[in-house]
Amino acid sequence: MDQYKQLAETIVQHVGGKDNVKSVFHCATRLRFKLKDESKANATTLKEQDGIITVVQSGGQFQVVIGNNVPYVYKEVVDVGGFQTSSTDDEEKSGVFNRLIDVIAGIFTPILGPMAGSGLLKGLLAILVAFGLLTEEMGTYVVLNAAADALFYFLPVILGHSAAKKFGGNPYIGMIIGGALVYPSIVAIQGAGEALTFLNVPVVLMSYASSVIPIILATYVSSKVETFFNRHTHEAVRNFTTPMMALLLVVPLTFLAIGPVATYASQGLANGYSFLYELSPTIAIAFIGAFWQVLVMFGLHWGLVPIIINNLSVVGTDTIVVGVLMATFGQVGAVLAITLKAKNPKVKGLGTSSTIAGVFGITEPAIYGLTLPRKKPFVFGVVGGAAGGVVGGLFGTAAYAMGGLGIFSIPVMIPPTGVDLAFYGAFIGMAVATVVALVLTMVFHKEETAVESTEKVVVQSISEQVGFPVSAPLKGEVVSLESVRDEVFSSGAMGKGIAIMPSEGAVYAPFDGEIVTVYPSKHAIGLRSDTGVEVLIHIGLDTVKLNGQYFETVVTDGQKVTEGELLVRFDIDAIAREGYDTITPIIVTNTEHYLDVLPVYTGVVEANHGVLRVIV
Repeated sequence: MDQYKQLAETIVQHVGGKDNVKSVFHCATRLRFKLKDESKANATTLKEQDGIITVVQSGGQFQVVIGNNVPYVYKEVVDVGGFQTSSTDDEEKSGVFNRLIDVIAGIFTPILGPMAGSGLLKGLLAILVAFGLLTEEMGTYVVLNAAADALFYFLPVILGHSAAKKFGGNPYIGMIIGGALVYPSIVAIQGAGEALTFLNVPVVLMSYASSVIPIILATYVSSKVETFFNRHTHEAVRNFTTPMMALLLVVPLTFLAIGPVATYASQGLANGYSFLYELSPTIAIAFIGAFWQVLVMFGLHWGLVPIIINNLSVVGTDTIVVGVLMATFGQVGAVLAITLKAKNPKVKGLGTSSTIAGVFGITEPAIYGLTLPRKKPFVFGVVGGAAGGVVGGLFGTAAYAMGGLGIFSIPVMIPPTGVDLAFYGAFIGMAVATVVALVLTMVFHKEETAVESTEKVVVQSISEQVGFPVSAPLKGEVVSLESVRDEVFSSGAMGKGIAIMPSEGAVYAPFDGEIVTVYPSKHAIGLRSDTGVEVLIHIGLDTVKLNGQYFETVVTDGQKVTEGELLVRFDIDAIAREGYDTITPIIVTNTEHYLDVLPVYTGVVEANHGVLRVIV
């Protein structure tokens, strides 16, 4: 291990010394430094060191690419510099905007599924009432409405948990604060219009049921109070004194100041969007219809989620959801056109499955697998989404609850008064979005199938029968390594290979061999075949930052595996919603030991189908 220690000393020296390091962690192949001053680092010298593949400066990080030995080098770097160990980037993200997006995503992601389910149930009840199958006085309706509305009414309690967890506080203290905001006696006093004082200070009573911003601000303050008392109270009494002091201080402060200020801010936010919508409903929804998928690609769509929930809470309706629906069907139209035009059966297969998934609101397979790589269809999908948004704006279509994605969002667009013309506007808008994107793609996009087919035949004829075979560890579309938007992989610095845009969240062993490394963040796995071929499977780009969320490994270091054996499960859609590219490089990391590593397949591939040949 002396070689790793020497390398670690060199690295620490040439990143500007240990005093220049704010934090360091590692992913599957890289040491990721946060430096106080990157100008003090000497990237040129580091690149020349044996054991360092290259250096990348990206996203506010100084990344030293090591390869498979990164865990050993990391351990020595931590020892040399006296740094705290961390497997993820827990430090402050660069920029206020990035931090805000991170906070919003962390708070709302855990509840979006239950919220969508509750919204769908509300939509179903609205349909049953509209068709006269239920009335609001019936016991069945009362029970089901309680199930559907509970999350929304007690939203401060639920957000209290996720917000406190995100801010580093006690989630149960957050829930208690949220519960205080909707406590029955407080609600009764507010409903009766009676005066309330706290230590002779008048309390401005507001309605906090279904509110969003007040509890988020309150839990943030509570997390700071908890931190203070945890530091300044003895461990023997800390377990109960800290919660007591947090509740004693934060609950009154929330009723006296945080709540009213946050409520007025919430109303201002909702009224601001309503003002823009009233100026031009068509432009407002068309804008969302056009750019929602672009925002999703960069993870910026999270900034709109609180506005959607806040609109529903304050105004009772939301139109952003309508734009999202149109954006979805714009991409559906584009991918449907690709499917209809394709002569390659693999493209047709992927297109068919992507179209079906898109109808149900899952557009990642369509975007990353078909429309975005072809560029024009993605743009035509954006145009279709905008056209559908115009229709939704003209018809005055709106959502009355938080629903699901795709067609599952339609039930929440039924007004409480029953089905009307605005509701039909959702269907007309969807049709317009789909048809516009489909026609534009059919007319202006040319599918280059002949070139792809010829290339595949040539590559296969050269290498299909020679060398050691490496099978596809995932189902999806095989693309060249050069197309990966990470120069460490695309440059070949890590070794030769291919990449797969996955269509299923499962990774299988590409050959008989042994698990060398399962990374703590579960996003990457290293294997060695029985013949010595070493392969790295890296699920997504920068997914180390998820710290294992959405990944489940079913193997351990040193375990023997056979080709086709399940290694990892992961949630493609959740990872994509977080803003991460799910493209998965498959790299032969000891390429230098062989004559060559040749791709033998392009296009859509099933797991365990041959994709690489290692020429011995």
